[in-house]
Amino acid sequence: MISLVTEFGLGLVFALVLIEQLGAPIPAMPMLIVAGALTVDGTLAGFELFGLAFAACMIADAIWYAAGRLYGRRVMKILCRVSLSPDSCVRQTEFRFERWGRPTLVLAKFVPGLSTIARPLAGAMQLSWPSFLLWNGVGAARLCGAAIGLGMLFHAEVERLILALQDLGTAALEVVVALLAVYVALKWLQRRRFHKLMGSARITVDRLHWLMHRDERPLVVDLRSPAERDQDRRTIPGALPISADELDRRLDELPRDRDIIIYCSCPNEEAAAYVTRRLARRGYTRVHPLLGGLDAWVAAGYEIEMRTAAGTQGASMEAMSPATRA
Repeated sequence: MISLVTEFGLGLVFALVLIEQLGAPIPAMPMLIVAGALTVDGTLAGFELFGLAFAACMIADAIWYAAGRLYGRRVMKILCRVSLSPDSCVRQTEFRFERWGRPTLVLAKFVPGLSTIARPLAGAMQLSWPSFLLWNGVGAARLCGAAIGLGMLFHAEVERLILALQDLGTAALEVVVALLAVYVALKWLQRRRFHKLMGSARITVDRLHWLMHRDERPLVVDLRSPAERDQDRRTIPGALPISADELDRRLDELPRDRDIIIYCSCPNEEAAAYVTRRLARRGYTRVHPLLGGLDAWVAAGYEIEMRTAAGTQGASMEAMSPATRA
């Protein structure tokens, strides 16, 4: 690693930080720590190293922010499809944005998973460019400064560690790769087992539409967060808005003698399935997550209601035509 940084210099560090911040699983921060250690003996220039690393972070972050601003929650849905545990990360990031506001961009840089979601989410929430650049810049500066500072502070220990790993040869790399593969496999098996267990409980949008026209209508729960409902004001008619974080204090609004249909907008339906399991543990036996969530309902062309900005439902209902769905 030291030889790579020495041979290719600051250009390699810039490229690795940029690619890592764009989302590739590349260990750019350890490389940045090593580069920081090399500034002590003058192999690299400290201020230039910080400037290039900071620029790489800001370029990648601006790309993610612009994608969120242009395409909205579609970006998060793509991340949900390719990540191992994305839905919880989206909910946690939305919760922190609602609670902390713009400083979330500073804190998210140091939390794995949240950093990936925070940047496009800031764009989807229409945070202004100046605010994003300011708060995200503070986070990027702290991240780069911390990594380089650690390398400078523990430069002797870093060099000894690198030498020890070199003595181990390829065995050290093989162990790291094997551990990463085991982690990915366990997460994949966990998700597969969870979906298999919840498969029988799910209900289709066609079944829900049929139930809604019976005398005993089911209670439909909109599980999306307030921020998500503000961004997409469409909702299934009569749905009760309850976010996952509000569930425990609003249990009295959920009847035990009626069907309860829970939906979200995450493509993996993790949030709806998770809440269904929580309610089942509390004795609710007629709870079902909606297969495909809100997207499936809209795609089927069934009627929707539009909520106001304050979260109350409008009185009018409209049937989604194929042209409207497009």
